[in-house]
Amino acid sequence: MTFQVNEVTSFQITEKSKTDVISKLDWNKLYPLAGPVEILGAKAGDALVVDVIKVTPAKWGWSAIMPGSGLLEEFDKPYLHIWDLHDRTRAPFKNGISIPLRPFCGVHGVAPREPGYLETMPPGPHGGNMDNRHLTAGSRLLLPVWTEGALFSLGDLHAAQGDGEVCVTAVECPGEATIMFDVIKNLRLSSPQYIVHDDGKSKRGFYGTTGISPDLWEAAKQSVRQMIKHLCKEYHLTREEAYILCSVAADLRIHEIVDKPNWVVGTMIPLDLFPSNVG
Repeated sequence: MTFQVNEVTSFQITEKSKTDVISKLDWNKLYPLAGPVEILGAKAGDALVVDVIKVTPAKWGWSAIMPGSGLLEEFDKPYLHIWDLHDRTRAPFKNGISIPLRPFCGVHGVAPREPGYLETMPPGPHGGNMDNRHLTAGSRLLLPVWTEGALFSLGDLHAAQGDGEVCVTAVECPGEATIMFDVIKNLRLSSPQYIVHDDGKSKRGFYGTTGISPDLWEAAKQSVRQMIKHLCKEYHLTREEAYILCSVAADLRIHEIVDKPNWVVGTMIPLDLFPSNVG
């Protein structure tokens, strides 16, 4: 299924915009989503498999500093940078600096357990605005299903981003995302998990687990606990063995730190460590 993904401000920012647009944004128009899509047969307790087939950004994008948002409070004046994305592989910045493009959608989510209205950010156990830069084409995301039909939505397309998204924006842009779905029955995840390639540093990619909490320490603990649970189940390790393996071979990543009050921490372990016929 191919989604047409709107730009995150609903085109209040365009490729001709100047910095003064930042102070005029209507925040009620932010985070337009494509969806929801009902997944037939998906029920509470299942996992929705989201295979990212292709993500194509538009030929322009933007990044901004928005006072009151982001990690560093000393940046108290608006700032806007418009990116030229025509090259499709790298985007020029300044003084010969360019960045590689690795497009992904910042929002992947299902309907949450709780009824009623819920903002796209902050993220939660249902997914949402996780801003996990590793969910590029070829990745697989597992989302806990909390309601009948899952009701999947996505949006917030980025052409590139660093872990953390520290100034609160990535290279924001419109574009297209092609997704395939499947359902794993009765997997009973408590938070999203994923399989990604991570810039090719592991031939078989990485398996990742997440922790999402308003406390960064607690989010890290949740993430590692979920990885321990996964390793024990898939590779028949004891909890002690799995904990040691996490310490010597897994990486903790702050995927997203600026959508307060919840932070997203990932624990990523290389699949090259494990026999190819297991897991």
